[in-house]
Amino acid sequence: MADRALAASVVFGAATLLCACEGGDININPPTTAAPVDNSTRPAAAAAETNPCAVYEKDGSTFQGEQRDVNCVYPPSFVDAGNNLTVNLRIPDLPDDGAHIFEGSMFVGRTHDTDDGLANAGIARGGDGPTLTVEAGATLAFQSSSDFLIINRGAQLFAVGTADEPITFTSVSDVEGAVGPEDVQQWGGIVINGFGVTNKCDYTGSVAGGDLATSDCHVDAEGAAGLDESQYGGDNNDDSSGRLEYVVVKHTGAEVGNGDELNGISFGGVGRNTIVKNLQVYSTYDDGIEMFGGAVSFENFVAVYVRDDSIDIDEGWAGSITNALVIQSETLGNHCIEADGIGSFGNLNESTVGAIIRQGINSRPTIRNLTCVISPSAEQGNFDPGAGWRLREGVFPTIEDSMVIGAFGADSADSNYCLRIDNRSRQAAQDGDISLNRVILACAEKTNGGSLPNGMTVEAWAAANGAVFADVADSADPTAAADTGLQLLEGTPPIYSIDYDTMSVNDNAPAGAPQNGDFVGALSLSATDWTQGWTYGIHEGSRGQALWFE
Repeated sequence: MADRALAASVVFGAATLLCACEGGDININPPTTAAPVDNSTRPAAAAAETNPCAVYEKDGSTFQGEQRDVNCVYPPSFVDAGNNLTVNLRIPDLPDDGAHIFEGSMFVGRTHDTDDGLANAGIARGGDGPTLTVEAGATLAFQSSSDFLIINRGAQLFAVGTADEPITFTSVSDVEGAVGPEDVQQWGGIVINGFGVTNKCDYTGSVAGGDLATSDCHVDAEGAAGLDESQYGGDNNDDSSGRLEYVVVKHTGAEVGNGDELNGISFGGVGRNTIVKNLQVYSTYDDGIEMFGGAVSFENFVAVYVRDDSIDIDEGWAGSITNALVIQSETLGNHCIEADGIGSFGNLNESTVGAIIRQGINSRPTIRNLTCVISPSAEQGNFDPGAGWRLREGVFPTIEDSMVIGAFGADSADSNYCLRIDNRSRQAAQDGDISLNRVILACAEKTNGGSLPNGMTVEAWAAANGAVFADVADSADPTAAADTGLQLLEGTPPIYSIDYDTMSVNDNAPAGAPQNGDFVGALSLSATDWTQGWTYGIHEGSRGQALWFE
């Protein structure tokens, strides 16, 4: 697609700006970097005397939201398709819990689908394009399921909240109090694109050799259709798309025109120098987070009421997740983890699959201290039944100090398994390329799918390689106050792992001390609760309903 043409500028607000400052190179030095100085909105100080809404100038025209009561409202032409943001913009925290209401999408930076287009625009890495900065405590709300936020390659998003002042991306219906706790498809979600590695493209060299390279790598991102099109991909897993910290994304997901289903956040080729820490997705139609290649890592991640896969891995993602809590709905929710090693795997022959693995560009994630509370639900509508971890298509994961609990509620007898390993990943398990260390699996259906190439069952392999299976009857209660043969969780709500020295899994605790020294899973009452104060949907005082298993 040709680079998007800029629509005619429209002037909003009466403020007169003193200068027009284009976004230039922004050099960051993660992980201690702060957001860049935002010169493009200096005149906003004068405008804020009468209008606190976000403002920028481009091509001699002023663009500013309209103040309506405590909120700021922005028409579709503010930064929608056809008027992509090409200068830096700061979204302030509004007083009196005001929200920034967008009547259209937000497109930060321009997309390019050729190497020449990127070169002509001076875009080679994150920081070459504009920066969207969102202040701590700010709320951004979108009107409909066709509205979403795209951060294009070269552009960056700096949304750095605090535990006391998290940043919220949500729907107008949520701001207006007209949304139910588990309502989805109220707006589209977030798409972040970077220059990281995706095995949807062809590469020379290898990761091990340090000479991996590609050209004309431009993969259409989810939601790419017409003016909404965007691309990701490249050979720079050290790229940065900015920083997200203490961010909550609520009530997302939609099926867009080309058949894609938007997630809470889609990370397309996002590099490891992107900082993501303390992130939550809540009530999401499709996946919670989905990584299409790249190497971005996550610390302290929460997914509540995701209808499809809470953590979806594909196309060679090489990042990590440290500390994660996944809580499915009682009636909906597919996999806690669905991990694919190679994009478009079903269309590839064995030779191509082998070549991708030898280059080291199949998915190789590391996940530590994950708790999954999965739904006992059956298949419903477009969604498969609740389940734990599905590893397939040549993924080489390392999963440590983690647990899956499917013991709350009667099993639906419809594939509510804890663990499944499919196709090329069965060979990976047999070859030692899948690592499970100090893993607890507590589901009535322990495993699903076929055996390894040597005939060994997945259950036998997992039990011999760092996993402990609980013998779970329907409607078992894995909390400290219940069956003494299955004690995994405690506290109110019961989301905290029991200290390792008192944990009981049918009287057989997993062998070997956990890496963190105290517990398996995301949280423990003996440690700092990193979910307190900023998450939504878990704790009293910040949720619309109690958790179904309380």
